Amino acid sequence: MRTVSLTINGRKVQAEVEPRRNLADFLREDQFLTGTHIGCEHGVCGACTVLIDGSPARSCITYAVACDGAEVRTIEGLEKDLVMARLREAFSEHHGLQCGYCTPGMLISARDIVTRLPQADEKRIRLELSGNLCRCTGYVGIVTAVRSVIAQGGESQSHSTRARTRLGPVGAHPPSAAHTRSTLGARHASPLQARSASPSERITQEQWSAVESSGVDLRDSFTVPCSQAETWQLLADLDTVARCIPGARLTMPLQNGRAEGEMHVKLGPIVSAFAGTVEIERNETAFRGVVRAAGRDSRSASSGRAIIVYTVEPLSEGSSRVDLSVKFLLTGALAQFSRSGLVKDVADHLTRTFARNLAARLAGAPTTQSEQQVLDAGTLARAALWSRVVRFFRKFFRS
Repeated sequence: MRTVSLTINGRKVQAEVEPRRNLADFLREDQFLTGTHIGCEHGVCGACTVLIDGSPARSCITYAVACDGAEVRTIEGLEKDLVMARLREAFSEHHGLQCGYCTPGMLISARDIVTRLPQADEKRIRLELSGNLCRCTGYVGIVTAVRSVIAQGGESQSHSTRARTRLGPVGAHPPSAAHTRSTLGARHASPLQARSASPSERITQEQWSAVESSGVDLRDSFTVPCSQAETWQLLADLDTVARCIPGARLTMPLQNGRAEGEMHVKLGPIVSAFAGTVEIERNETAFRGVVRAAGRDSRSASSGRAIIVYTVEPLSEGSSRVDLSVKFLLTGALAQFSRSGLVKDVADHLTRTFARNLAARLAGAPTTQSEQQVLDAGTLARAALWSRVVRFFRKFFRS
């Protein structure tokens, strides 16, 4: 047993809990807060969503001991919240619930959208709600309800400021007073940008060495219909390169070899938004570049680090070859994906998509893939698995 001290719905709580006890069971059985529902118990359905340090999180896959010192708010703790009151009315008016089992988690995620994304359109709302499953409504009424509350405006901006003064993943403690002042002082920075600078600043040389020694190693090459100099020059334009990668975009441009960006990855019903920084070193003589990228998804408490080395080799006056060496390391809930043998096949699919988009950019042709807002890793994995099955049967019938 371990002693944990945390704040639940504004009330200080200290209790003895088993290290393996999840937060959902602790809230329901020990604190009698049964508004937090349990569905899949695998962090997929979103029924157990609560606010931890101001951010939505799955309580069924969060250990109670990991929340020591954190502030937890359940659906009961939002009874007098003005935004939540408007959402409850809108859900009722637009028939956003039927059986109601998913509704507490859905309301908490909806409140996060309203307070964090006051300009969100229907497409963005559906993207943000993709981690909350509803078997009854078809989401039409839910999305309409959220849109109606956003259209009302009013308190959303002030609530957003209060909700984001505590930054960090599940169970994170409040930042220092100096950090809070500096974050709130950056009036023109979005909450996502305010969070994104911190992960890579804490990356030590030892952690980069862990990527080198323990990371998944991928190597690939592709040709482009441009000379070595032209290809090298294009690769210096980080914004163009990011647009060739599905799900990736820059949030701050490259300055002094450093930029900030985000990547949206969809794995089943879960959409993760990795926000972080990119550092680039380029050797103009050897046509060799090194990219170090580090990002964190605040919702799943997953983080990733990658070291990418690329070289450009001339093939002829009008063509060249790009050689890639990638080592990446995932931690947190999404680390399971990197343990699968399919990851190399998925990386091959992604590399071919990137190569096609890059070649199209070099040729001046428009590309639709480069505008894709989310990398659907699940679709790539299924395609890779199907390719494996096809190769197996071809080999089997040949023999």
